[in-house]
This record gives sequence, structure tokens and C-alpha cells, in this order.
Amino acid sequence: MESKAGFVAVLGRPNAGKSTFLNTLLGERLALVSHKANATRRRMNLVVMVEEVQIVFVDTPGIHRQEKLLNQYMLKEAMKAMQDCDFLLFLAPASDKVSFYEEFLENAKNKPHFLLLPKSDSVSKEELFYKIEEYQKYQDCYEALIPISYKDFGSLKNVVKQVAQKMPQNPYYYDPEILSPNSTREIVKEMIRESCFDNLSDELPYESDVVVNIYKEKISLDYIKANIIVHKESQKAMVIGKEGKTLKRIGKNAREKIEKFVGKKVYLELFVKVVSSWSKQKEGLKKIGYNFED
Repeated sequence: MESKAGFVAVLGRPNAGKSTFLNTLLGERLALVSHKANATRRRMNLVVMVEEVQIVFVDTPGIHRQEKLLNQYMLKEAMKAMQDCDFLLFLAPASDKVSFYEEFLENAKNKPHFLLLPKSDSVSKEELFYKIEEYQKYQDCYEALIPISYKDFGSLKNVVKQVAQKMPQNPYYYDPEILSPNSTREIVKEMIRESCFDNLSDELPYESDVVVNIYKEKISLDYIKANIIVHKESQKAMVIGKEGKTLKRIGKNAREKIEKFVGKKVYLELFVKVVSSWSKQKEGLKKIGYNFED
């Protein structure tokens, strides 16, 4: 029997819970999760096997429109995933306005999709019923409307089983044993970025990024050297903190995540580097790994 495999883009507004959805499915924190919006900046592929079917979920930046160049790159990433994938999942938290879904429909161009209502346990039954009723007028657009809860793994598993039925006949794209085709270096970068989001004040994470300069894998210890990139000297001082305490906290937090992921000890060296206006010029973005021409 011919195998089935396909790409499924996971879409939604910033902070809709896309990365949480995928990490819960995988049982691993591979996609960056933050309570702050716009944490995800580029696509990440995550592989889930459902019996003989391979689903390659694509975690995407939140769909939003802003004039900043980096935000334009993030929107481009989401739109590309929407066009390239075989099937779409649009996450609309139960408390969201329907207008977010309406905007998605304008861009989706009749692409087959499920409409998921995450955080359904965070609203009352009456509110959830009313929200489902609101979406009923779009029932010709989506193939299924499914309320889900991240606390109820069964509800997520049910979604994945239904998605598997939608996958086209294809050979597997990746080794079924791997969780992500993204390189360890890329995943480590995201783990360090996540630690920046967790340990810095509200605005600073958006003005920063991470470049992994050295990644040496050894049998019992991995050596990683990375730069946290910021726009200006005052931001550098904030990332380092008094007596280097903030940078140490970021490093400790990131190292623990990476060690859990790679399954061995990690020696992590972090430095803070000022690259003036790196996110405001295409050339600066390209050096960090965000290439508009890809």
C-alpha cells in the first residue's frame, strides 16, 4: 500500500497557542513558547506519525500586519506556509473575535482546513456555544469546527487522527524516527531565544535575537557558543544585568532546556553583541538568518 504524507500549516493570530499545541502533541518543547505575542519568527517543521501516515506540522509566526521589516518577514513566512502546505489548521481561541478568522479566509484562498477553538475550557459552556454559533455562518468554508483543550490530550489526538485522513498519497518526507528535520543548531537557537523572552522585560526580546556561532557535539558534552544580538548599548547592559546576573539567568535557563533536549551535559557560553538596527534593514536580517529572498 502506498504511504501517505503531507504538510499541515498551523496558523492563527499571535499568541493563539500554535506552539503549545504542537509541543503538547510531540511531548517535547521544540517550538518556542512564550506568553508574549510574536515569539515565533520563522517556520519550524515538526513530524508526527499516525500509524502509517506522516504529518509534517509547520509551526508559523502569528498572522498580523505591521510596518516593521521583521514583522513583514514573519507575515511572509506564515503566508508561504499557507500556500505550500496540503492542509491547514487555523487556531482561534474561544475568546477571540470572529474577525481574525475572516481575515484568515481572505488569505487562505479556499484551502482545505479545520477551524480549531483552543482554550475552550477557559470560557463557560454558554460562551463556547455562542462562539460556535457565530462560526456556523462559515460552515461552507471549513471542513470541521473542533473545540480543543490543551489539558485534554484526547481532544488533540482526535484532531491529529482526522488530519491524518486528509493526507495525500506520498512517500515519507523524513525519517519517521525524528521529531523535527530542523537542525539541532536551529532548535538550540530557539531555546536560547525562549529563555530571553522568559527573563527579559516586555520590549527587549523583540529587539533581540540569537546567533549560534559554534556547536561542537561530543559523546558526553556539547559545547555551544552563541551571541544574543541587540540594537544598542543600553539594551546590552540590560541583557547582561547587574554583575552579569541577568545573562547568567538566561544561560542557566537555556542550558537546562538544551540538556533535556539533547540528553547530555551542555557547556553554554553566551555573549551579548550590539548590531545597530539589525532588524530594520534586509541585509541585517539576512545576517541573522532571515532572508527575504528564500
